[in-house]
Amino acid sequence: MSASDLDWNDIPLLLALAKARSMSAAARELGLDVSTISRRVAAVETSMGTRLFIRSNRGYEPTDAGAVFVAHAERVLGEVQALRLETRAEAEGVQGPVRLTSVDALFDHWLIARLPELLQAHPGLQVHLLADNHNLSFTRREADFALRLGQPTEDAALRMRKVGTPGFAVYGTARYAGLPRERWGEQPWLGYGEELAGTLEMQWLRSLRPEPRQVLQVSSLSSLIRACEAGLGLALLPCLLGEPSELCRLSAGVELRRELWLLSHRDAAGIRRFRVVADWLQQRLQADAQLLAGD
Repeated sequence: MSASDLDWNDIPLLLALAKARSMSAAARELGLDVSTISRRVAAVETSMGTRLFIRSNRGYEPTDAGAVFVAHAERVLGEVQALRLETRAEAEGVQGPVRLTSVDALFDHWLIARLPELLQAHPGLQVHLLADNHNLSFTRREADFALRLGQPTEDAALRMRKVGTPGFAVYGTARYAGLPRERWGEQPWLGYGEELAGTLEMQWLRSLRPEPRQVLQVSSLSSLIRACEAGLGLALLPCLLGEPSELCRLSAGVELRRELWLLSHRDAAGIRRFRVVADWLQQRLQADAQLLAGD
């Protein structure tokens, strides 16, 4: 047996013996029996290849090697205890960075106006908003949370929960107000480029008859909203994002619905600040469910 075979759980046991100088006292302190103490001391001495304690009329005293062992063991035990405390504080404290990724318009038109509530309740949080249409890696910890339109592919690292069903409607500036549905296809339209051609919004747009003429293609929802506000044409937008703007809603109802999913790494459930943020996001989305749905 070598020092590499040392059982680190024996460190508190040897420290207790060095302090008490008595097998029975150390056993009482640790809630063990004397035979266990004796056996573990012998095992550690065998592992270290030297005697660590000698028995005298004053009890068990550390040898010179034992004194060196005890000095280092006290430092190691203190560092382990600090590690446990700091790790627990990190896990249980509602403070530190939280990275959330989503489409930029969801941040601009919904989340940012509601964030003061979260940050006032938990001022130690540092929220990082990552506007990105792509699926960042949770395994590589590129993000802690994501809000995505549509259920992602199953991933062992992901924890997924459906948090809403956003409704979409047609919007335009005031000059389009009252335009009958049968004339929508005659108007200039705004849409996404080839990289987003497979989205439900673009499938819906292609289904209009006559098929609309797209005068502008963009790569982000925020740009689509801005272009619509500039009067460049009609656009199919989430009701949640279109309502607070200066746009007019042309749709009497909802043209289509998508699913909104909150994604996180499965390990995030063990860290309190992540649990708090996830629960807050879900509660806010539930409170705004009617606005989100566009009914």
